Amino acid sequence: MQYIGYGSLKERAAAEIRSAIVRGDLEPGTAIKDVELAEKLGLSRTPVREALATLTDEGLVETKPHAYTRVTALEAEPVRDALVVVQSMHALAMALVVHRKSLTADDIATMRAANKTFKKALDANDAVAALAADDEFHAVAVRCCDNFAIAATIDRYTPLVRRAEHSRFSSPGARHSVTQHQQIIEACEQGDATLASTLVDKNWSTLQEEL
Repeated sequence: MQYIGYGSLKERAAAEIRSAIVRGDLEPGTAIKDVELAEKLGLSRTPVREALATLTDEGLVETKPHAYTRVTALEAEPVRDALVVVQSMHALAMALVVHRKSLTADDIATMRAANKTFKKALDANDAVAALAADDEFHAVAVRCCDNFAIAATIDRYTPLVRRAEHSRFSSPGARHSVTQHQQIIEACEQGDATLASTLVDKNWSTLQEEL
């Protein structure tokens, strides 16, 4: 039997609740009760409570002691603030890896494959799969730049922009991202760090339309 530690249970609970919020299954303003969630997830209340604390830190859940715990409203200003940071960090990561020539042929192939998967997901109107493929595409530069501060900052603020991303990938306008991804790949192959970074920044800026 495989042992599943407490931390893993908390992470699993956080991942499932986060996904439900991003997909809209748990709509803004929805009251959250840890007892009901624990029963639904087949977990005890402790990891669920800790997961909700994590999601509160991420800005997806808000709580007032002895009053309520609920999904936060999708307000433009805090999401926009987070997006500016996430967008800048991704652009910086790309600038660093291309400038340092850190991307290998395998890395480029991974980006190309992720974009292909991304297109298929969009064609199938599968926003969840598109979001996962988009993550895989952008994760290449973040991983290869090997900068813990960039990675930590992206991890910290990305959850707040997830609902905007899901909304974007549910719309026809998201198809433009396929072409933008291809242009980013070409800039990487050309070794043009400035262009690659600019294109990444432009790609993330399309989320502004959802705000």
